[in-house]
Amino acid sequence: MNATGSPIAERIRRLFGGEPLRMQVAALPWRKTSDGVDVMLITSRETGRWVLPKGWPERDEAPCQAAAREAAEEAGLAGSVSSASAGHYVYVKVDRIGGDDVGCEVWVYPLEVDQLASKWKEQKLRTRKWFAAAEAVDLVDEPDLKVLIADFCANPRRSLLPAPPSAGSPQR
Repeated sequence: MNATGSPIAERIRRLFGGEPLRMQVAALPWRKTSDGVDVMLITSRETGRWVLPKGWPERDEAPCQAAAREAAEEAGLAGSVSSASAGHYVYVKVDRIGGDDVGCEVWVYPLEVDQLASKWKEQKLRTRKWFAAAEAVDLVDEPDLKVLIADFCANPRRSLLPAPPSAGSPQR
């Protein structure tokens, strides 16, 4: 059995090789402007890349609420979070300390921002900034995230995706 202790995870590993992807959630902070849609990006703590606020859902926490919590902690944002996902993307979280990289599937939840805190938990660790949708697309690294942001910003009120099947399960 693998490190997660799950027989299902072990079967997936045997079928496809490697460890199964771990689920993260992200907020897609947005606001409507006279020119279209703006997206708030933040810098990552280690590399300074522009990213969405994201992290691990806590036990029994709805994915959309976890995304809203991450936006509050990492960027000082509050607003109306969608219970439906705008989509998902996959990336490899590089562990610069332990050396074990982790494959992650990130489910993205739109957060229509109506409050910006002047002080927040990770304020000294990150920069936050609003970008026009096209510029936000150019700034993020993950190809699937670029498409997700562009598609969402083209019509923010479109129908969204249902929650992931593993919603609310611990991922730490």
